[in-house]
Amino acid sequence: MADKKNPVSKFTKWIWKLFLAGIVFTFLFFLLASFGVFGKLPTFDELENPETNLATEVISSDGKTLGKYYRENRTPVKFKDLPPNLIQALVATEDERFYEHSGIDMRGTARAFAYLGSRGGASTISQQLARLLFERRSSNKFKAIIQKAKEWVIAIKLEQQYTKNEIITMYFNKYDFGHNAVGIRSASRIHFGKEPKDLNLEESAMLVGMLKNSSLYNPVRRPEMVKDRRNVVFKQMERNEYITEKTKDSLQLLPLRLDIHLEGHSDGIATYFREYLRDFMKQWIKENPKPDGSNYNIYRDGLKIYVTIDSRMQKYAEEAVDEHVSNLQNIFFKIQKKNKTAPFYDIEEDQIKSTMLSAMKRSNRWRKMKKNGKSEKEILASFHEETNMRVFSWEKEIDTIMTPYDSIRYYKHFLRTGLMSLEVETGHVKAWVGGINYKHFQYDHVKQGKRQVGSTFKPFVYATAIFQKGISPCEEFPNTPYTIPKGKYGLQEDWTPKNSSEKYGGMRTLKAALANSINVITVNLIDQVTPQNVVKFAHRVGITSKIEEVPSIALGTIDLTLFEMLSSLNTFANKGMYIKPMMITRIEDRNGTVLEECSPQTKEALSEEVAYTIINLMEGVTRSGSGIRLRTSGGKYPDNVATGYPYKFKNPIAGKTGTTQNQSDGWFMGIVPNLASGVWVGAEDRSVHFPDMGRGQGASMALPIWALYMQKCYADETLDISKDDFEKPENLTIQIDCNKKDDEKDQKDNQHQKEEEIDF
Repeated sequence: MADKKNPVSKFTKWIWKLFLAGIVFTFLFFLLASFGVFGKLPTFDELENPETNLATEVISSDGKTLGKYYRENRTPVKFKDLPPNLIQALVATEDERFYEHSGIDMRGTARAFAYLGSRGGASTISQQLARLLFERRSSNKFKAIIQKAKEWVIAIKLEQQYTKNEIITMYFNKYDFGHNAVGIRSASRIHFGKEPKDLNLEESAMLVGMLKNSSLYNPVRRPEMVKDRRNVVFKQMERNEYITEKTKDSLQLLPLRLDIHLEGHSDGIATYFREYLRDFMKQWIKENPKPDGSNYNIYRDGLKIYVTIDSRMQKYAEEAVDEHVSNLQNIFFKIQKKNKTAPFYDIEEDQIKSTMLSAMKRSNRWRKMKKNGKSEKEILASFHEETNMRVFSWEKEIDTIMTPYDSIRYYKHFLRTGLMSLEVETGHVKAWVGGINYKHFQYDHVKQGKRQVGSTFKPFVYATAIFQKGISPCEEFPNTPYTIPKGKYGLQEDWTPKNSSEKYGGMRTLKAALANSINVITVNLIDQVTPQNVVKFAHRVGITSKIEEVPSIALGTIDLTLFEMLSSLNTFANKGMYIKPMMITRIEDRNGTVLEECSPQTKEALSEEVAYTIINLMEGVTRSGSGIRLRTSGGKYPDNVATGYPYKFKNPIAGKTGTTQNQSDGWFMGIVPNLASGVWVGAEDRSVHFPDMGRGQGASMALPIWALYMQKCYADETLDISKDDFEKPENLTIQIDCNKKDDEKDQKDNQHQKEEEIDF
């Protein structure tokens, strides 16, 4: 009767029944979700070790990250590496009651239901982490509800399994900020060029603001939107009393201050070295399986590869290359305006066609079209169709319309280079520049490229004479044409090479002959010691390539890499001890366990006495020979030489220039007591070169790069590059102080050479 008299009471009972049923349904729904009825949930082991793709990091000898290998550019950090302002910004903006709840914020959830999400969502940091780790939100509403339930369950499990600090750390390490920046460390380095611990408040606020939607809040594409979002973070921090209102107001006026440092595979420094290292790691992985027998993956396993490269020296090396080669290239382009077959010299039209066809066949366009079943006629025709493209220039990339054929010919104009720097005593490679721009020119001219070495090979001829025959550096030889007759060493005809200066006369010591790169004396010398013995000696001190046993090797007709040339010449600087160049010191897994500890490989190649004698001879190259332009007046060096050159080195330098036929290759190898460095410059094709010796010789093409690099290294006192004398063995029995007349002749010859050369 009461119910009939009071319909409101009946309605209230139904409301309570529905409410209780809703609670029971919700409880059962989440209970079933926790049992995995709606899909598999992660186990505790999976929560402890969530599957992530961790980038392998290449770390320099001075502790800087040179680059990474990754599918996702993620390098995790620890909680102690996160600045307090970053954590405060996160909690204030994303989860105000983070330290109070156990994974689910019931107050926030009730608010979200009451206002249908118009006053913010209810996802806690733990729920957001659960979504990042294990779920991808479906566009289907029913599935989305189920996923939300699973997120709740996973969030609670995360709270049971981890501390609050660990959850924050995992969240920051997992979030994708865009621009190949997965995780807070990559985001901090890419957007601001710094480690997370060094982020200031406004930088932290910007990154936290991006957490709402990093593709929408992109600071490069939408800076004003990102600034507004950053200011919301400041407001939230003020609301939660992390900062004052006054501080908030002043911070909101600040502009975004980005310092973008992209971390793509073609970005950053030491790109050529990193590509060499990638290939090295492929072989290392085959030879070093995991304890369970599976292979490491450099794109997912988060290895740390500690290398010998010094980031400062690498930067100086790349700057030196850029400064000189860009200038050299401008001169080369100007010269080519008068060349009807630009950029080629010395070859006929049919050879040019053959060269270009070969280049087309090596291109990606040719390979792709061939793979797609196109005929050669169709492929060739496509190379003459204009298309939009972006091409390299020293100023910046150029958007243009050009045929693929013309673009290949355009790229043929560019001079390439290689630079390598080696710590003498340890064999550690400190700098490695394989080319002028890895994105556009991926061939490595340190380890891959073999080119004619020219006169840089002459020290091996002189060293053979001193080492095997006991010939004194002060022994005199006639500076006159020397003929090796037909039949000797398998020659098909008489061989009578010329001096590059075509000047002859008088007697010169071996010391003077090397300093001034006198060809006829070098040929005389190899005839005395035999090409076979020179080859044996070159292999003894570190040359690994096969060398033909012919007399022309005395003038550097062989093709060798910069890598093996420098490592073998380093044997002289290292007191006769050959040391195999080292690029890696150790490899660690993601947990810091050492997987490989590298040690130097050495062998005694020759006596300290002979090694020092060759270094002393090579010092003569920079004191009074073809490397004189390194010098200036003053000190123990002559006052009347090289005053027109800008480098002004006064310290001892052992060096050797090299120039090959038609100026196709320019070399300079320079050594100080604790650092050996070598430079090669040339074009892709040997028929592309300067038409004159003044610009095309090694002293003009390569030596300036070495000089600029060393100036930068010397200016950085933290590097401690030696300016001392080379250490002289006690009781040296080999005579190295020759007749002073040599010095006078050297100065006269060099002055004549200097007048003919062009300085730039």
